[in-house]
Amino acid sequence: MSEEILKLPPPPADARVAYGSDPNQFLDLRLPRTKGPHPLAINIHGGYWRTKYNLEHAGHLCAALAAKGIATANLEYRRVGNEDGAWPNTFADIRAAYRFLRQHAAKHSLDSQRIVVMGHSAGGQLALCLAAHESSVKQVISLAGVVDLQRAYQLHLSNDAVVEFLRGTPREIPDHYREADPMHLSLPQARQWLVHGSSDDVVPPAFSRDYVSAKQKRAGKEKEDVHLLEISGADHFDLIDPRTSAWKQIEQVILQLSA
Repeated sequence: MSEEILKLPPPPADARVAYGSDPNQFLDLRLPRTKGPHPLAINIHGGYWRTKYNLEHAGHLCAALAAKGIATANLEYRRVGNEDGAWPNTFADIRAAYRFLRQHAAKHSLDSQRIVVMGHSAGGQLALCLAAHESSVKQVISLAGVVDLQRAYQLHLSNDAVVEFLRGTPREIPDHYREADPMHLSLPQARQWLVHGSSDDVVPPAFSRDYVSAKQKRAGKEKEDVHLLEISGADHFDLIDPRTSAWKQIEQVILQLSA
């Protein structure tokens, strides 16, 4: 199946809500049919931070979670190619959407104390970065995340996507890499799950492996609660396709963190 999920029309959202004035500052809400307040999964889609990909394909996993009793907010945000896209505005949008959801949780029958932030691919970087900069994020999941931006640059992933996103190389703009790179950020308050497929040829599985290893070796106040789930045989897009066996394992992690 692999990339087929990118083209398959998703089930409709229950509501599209603007969290800012830009056309790309909105989120799609999907709510369980049961009575709230509901736990909430905030999803950040991938696409190497570029406008080529939008939030639509992530509607499938969001609908699957809503059917399991978890409300979902699928975020759109300014990307490379949009006016004012790229760093720091892309990340500013993620923070604004997160704060908006917490502020308006009661209005949508959401439980502001049970929030999981998750992201796929480039969205994994944004999810972990959010947890590093917003201390109220307690549960975060990276699905095949680009979680080491220095290495993404060294490997020239997706034709130097990280250089476009951060507006330069590590030598040119070291501050941007310091602010954005999950590998070098501290997330002491958040329980983290790094999920990767062993057959991922878009983002190397070693990104998640090495991230978890590095974070687990930290000591004292820098020690982090970080876990790895590597799914044998799964590719980059299996992790966001509810029709795959890989998704069943991911769904269990999300349900546990939302309990």
